[in-house]
Amino acid sequence: MKSERIDPYRVKLSCVCGFSDFRAVPDKAKTVNPFYQKASLTPFVESEKGKMVLTMQRANREHLEIISLEEISMLVSSDFNLPEVLQHVTKKVAGQLKVSVCSIYLREGDDLVLAATHGFDPAFIGKIRLRIGEGITGTVAKEGSHISLTHASRDSRYKHFSELQEEKYNSMLSFPISDKKEVYGVINLNTTSIKSFQEDEIYFVSIIANLILTAIKLRQQVATGKKALQPSA
Repeated sequence: MKSERIDPYRVKLSCVCGFSDFRAVPDKAKTVNPFYQKASLTPFVESEKGKMVLTMQRANREHLEIISLEEISMLVSSDFNLPEVLQHVTKKVAGQLKVSVCSIYLREGDDLVLAATHGFDPAFIGKIRLRIGEGITGTVAKEGSHISLTHASRDSRYKHFSELQEEKYNSMLSFPISDKKEVYGVINLNTTSIKSFQEDEIYFVSIIANLILTAIKLRQQVATGKKALQPSA
């Protein structure tokens, strides 16, 4: 199978047997997922069967990421309240990246509070708190850069929450939800299996973090606007 770019919007896939097909990527998907071209133009190698399968799987995963990002973008701009949006996001991200847990912590003053989760008991939403700089999550919030660990519990910064039964989980990716000025929260991924998060997965999560930031700011603006319209006492 050989790939050939026809124009900025289409790629032609052709086989030696004579079969050919075209793949189109919509404008919205290209905007949301800027690394889509890597998937579209990844070569298909026939002489090494294992390599061909791996390449096709990666291309398919990135195609699914485009769909997920479009769905999450629509959620962000919807009239759902923030807790509903965050809960939907954790579910979609966990399913997309096939991780056991996806959780979002939001900043409240000097604390980070569990605001949404897929995988942990939702009864602990609003109850799990840690300080900025505390644990791996708090460190990410303090330093403003992501941390990816194969064995999170072995890291000196790790903070254990027995109520979340975290002993079941091994690998962890923690990514800040931030702009250039401040941190608004952190998104975490946990797996029971031992894995190293790949570069494209980390990049995907970085886009999700930016979308969450947009959701937070949009709703803050709406709330500010409503307050401004309220008559003074």
